[in-house]
This record gives sequence, C-alpha cells and structure tokens, in this order.
Amino acid sequence: MNFGSSFGISASALTAQRLRMDVISSNIANAETTRASVVDGKAVPYRRKLVVMESAENNSFSNILNAKMNGSTEGVKVQSIIEDSSPLKPVYNPSHPDADADGYVYMPNVDITKEMVDMLSASRSYEANVTMLNASKAMVSKALEIGK
Repeated sequence: MNFGSSFGISASALTAQRLRMDVISSNIANAETTRASVVDGKAVPYRRKLVVMESAENNSFSNILNAKMNGSTEGVKVQSIIEDSSPLKPVYNPSHPDADADGYVYMPNVDITKEMVDMLSASRSYEANVTMLNASKAMVSKALEIGK
C-alpha cells in the first residue's frame, strides 16, 4: 500500500461517517414527527433511517488482483440509506390530531438513546480516520525530510 491509497481510504471513510452522522441527526430531529409523509391520503410517521456501508472494491478475485496491480484505492462506500422496519410506537393520546379511532398515535421508531450511541460510534470512527490521515501525513513529511 502506498501513501496515496492510505489517504484515499481515510477520505472515503470520513465521507461515509459524515453521511452517517447526518442521517443520525435527521433521526433525532424527527423523533416526534407523526406526519413525515402522506400515503394514500393518510399521514405516515417518520421511520428511522440507517446507513448501509460496504467495501469500495468488488470482491471477486480477478477484480481485486487487477485493482492491486493498477494501484487503485480501496476504502468504504455508502451502499444505501434504508428505513428501519421495526414497528412504530403506539402512544395513547386521544386528543392528538393524528390519533386513530382507539385513541392511539403511532410515533416514529426512533430511540434517542440508540441514536446517541450510534452518533458516538460514528464520531469516534471519524476521529480515528482523522488520526490515521494525520499519521500518514506526518510519515510523508518525515520521508521528505530524509531526502534533504
């Protein structure tokens, strides 16, 4: 692995973790949103979103071999942003404008505690990649000083 690929790997991870933090922020902001969209004339609550990441390289042997021979950069990429399929939370509140006939309002499936743990994880991963990027930069700088 050369220095250029280490910068590329860190950059791809920083981009992916930044998107993950943005999605988590959106989840937290919409934790009480009971009218996120309208489907068939009926208001639908917000559903928690999740970021799915994958390796940036194709995992067949020939593709990996060709990528290594050409010196291409691996890393991570965001495959998709999906909706969490866990059930919505029913809350009894008959005075709410979105309450059903039984008086229940279906709240988003966002758990603030879970979101904060995910945000902490994404933040730590981002910090680790910044540290790796700075270490690579320091190694390049020291290597250039040797050549003086």
